[in-house]
Amino acid sequence: MRQQKLQETGDIRVSIVQTAIEWENKEENLRLFHKKIKDLNETTDIIVLPEMFSTGFSMNSQALAETNMDRTIVTLRQWASIYQTAICGSYIAKEHDDAFYNRAFFLTPEGEAYYYDKHHLFRMGQENECFSSGNKRTIVTYHGWKICPLICYDLRFPVWSRNLNNEYDLLIYVANWPTSRRPVWDTLLRARAIENQCYVCGVNRVGIDGYHIKYNGGSVIYSAKGEIIASIDDGQEGISTVSLNLTSLRKFREKFPVWKDADTFQLL
Repeated sequence: MRQQKLQETGDIRVSIVQTAIEWENKEENLRLFHKKIKDLNETTDIIVLPEMFSTGFSMNSQALAETNMDRTIVTLRQWASIYQTAICGSYIAKEHDDAFYNRAFFLTPEGEAYYYDKHHLFRMGQENECFSSGNKRTIVTYHGWKICPLICYDLRFPVWSRNLNNEYDLLIYVANWPTSRRPVWDTLLRARAIENQCYVCGVNRVGIDGYHIKYNGGSVIYSAKGEIIASIDDGQEGISTVSLNLTSLRKFREKFPVWKDADTFQLL
């Protein structure tokens, strides 16, 4: 019934979750996020968590990595089914060849699972030394929407984010973006919304991590015109839920079809 209603109205409810993360403590973070997801009580369609929500932005990949069949993803898939909402974020993943990835997930209540491995690794934090780079974007189809999940440092690279021929409607960035570079976060999120004529959702954490790096949030959702339509106060834990409308987005693209004049290119 919910899926039919979403397809009829073009609306989808997105909840952004801005919170502190317990350093390298997967069990505690799962417990804390379970409470937040449970408290939403089926009042949303997509819950977006920060980057590496279960560990913080740790380079301890060998000790913390899990496969897609281990506890973290199995638990989240159960929650998606129980609470009838999609869940998006990222975690430290490994493959059987012992390659490690900063992996975004998009898990639906219907049991579908989509993954994206972070392409741009943050070399200033030695991420490129501890993780492998993904080489392919993922476009999720969910209740009539096309959704592109990306991760943190990817935000700085507009070519990788490019929405050629309206390939997606909602662009999601999950992040651990430090306070010292917050103006960049704010500026680029809005730019990505305007240049790609799409909704942009950015979810960041707050608090201090195990490397003594400070985070003050800035979690937000922008319209295709670069207008803030959901946000959470700086430095505060919180959840904000907003309804996004696909029909209005399509009408805006038809009325102001910038995308038809976009430069073409091929990602190698």
